[in-house]
Amino acid sequence: MSRSISIAKGSCALLSQNTRPASFAVKPLLSQWQGRNSSHSPMGGVGGNLRKKITLNTIRTLYKKGEPITMLTAHDFPSGHVADAAGIEIVLVGDSLAMVAMGMEDTSEVLLEEMLLHCRSVSRAAKTSLIIGDLPMGCYEIAPEQALESAIRVIKEGRVHGVKLEGGIEMAPTIKKITTAGIPVLAHIGLTPQRQNALGGFRVQGKTAAGATKILEDALAIQEAGAFATVLEAVPAEIAALITKKLSIPTIGIGAGNGCSGQVLVQVDMTGNFPPGRFIPKFVKKYGDVWSESMKAIEAYRDETKSRAYPAPEHTYPISKEELAEFERVLGYQDV
Repeated sequence: MSRSISIAKGSCALLSQNTRPASFAVKPLLSQWQGRNSSHSPMGGVGGNLRKKITLNTIRTLYKKGEPITMLTAHDFPSGHVADAAGIEIVLVGDSLAMVAMGMEDTSEVLLEEMLLHCRSVSRAAKTSLIIGDLPMGCYEIAPEQALESAIRVIKEGRVHGVKLEGGIEMAPTIKKITTAGIPVLAHIGLTPQRQNALGGFRVQGKTAAGATKILEDALAIQEAGAFATVLEAVPAEIAALITKKLSIPTIGIGAGNGCSGQVLVQVDMTGNFPPGRFIPKFVKKYGDVWSESMKAIEAYRDETKSRAYPAPEHTYPISKEELAEFERVLGYQDV
């Protein structure tokens, strides 16, 4: 006992010498013993991720090796968590969340403030992936200065590592402005959803020699402006492969064939989070059926709750017979 007291006094002395508030000194020590075990914490009880942090250098190394780069969208903590845990290199907080997470008609409706909220949620979960946040329509088109201001907000408030914006040659000065300030930019050419009204809808781009030449010109311009990679959307596979060969930065395809340097999909599309009959683009492969699995689980829960099969004894907390009897005595429920 005396030895324990001595150790305790020594610890107190060390703490008293620390000029920081007590909370700074004690918190790291407590964190060794206290896990996030709340049932409402998705991270509770989950072991640490041993994967090295993905950086731009990682992406460049994969590109030089010819190893395909994986990118997947995420819009909240759970989707960011699973993408990161699965080993996805780039997690994109895409403005597609306007439709798949917020129920909007198209991406043009989402606001910068809303994107910031979703970026923060994903960044809390994806600890090793490179996180890129979309710049939504209306926050970067007016002038490069406006774009830089918005990009700074996405980095500082959204806690991501880089930004994505749509457009080719016309966006080169904007990309240069942002990258010169030290913010990585992922470009997006081909079909640009934010401009779908001007394109006549969601149409495949580069189906003619002239159209393909325009995409190549866009690609070279954004490369020269400093983009670290570019998304190629809805472009014939042969055209995307040829453009990829002409560039010295990675291309991330979506509906552009496997000749690109990597691929990206909207997570809820490829995992099947929506009911049968919902429109899915041709390029999407469903790797799961989350909707059906969720329905089965929720229906089973509903039925077991109705029948009182849930919660079963193993889902409840015990109390000793003596304490229960005492409480029943207090309530006057004892047998006469």
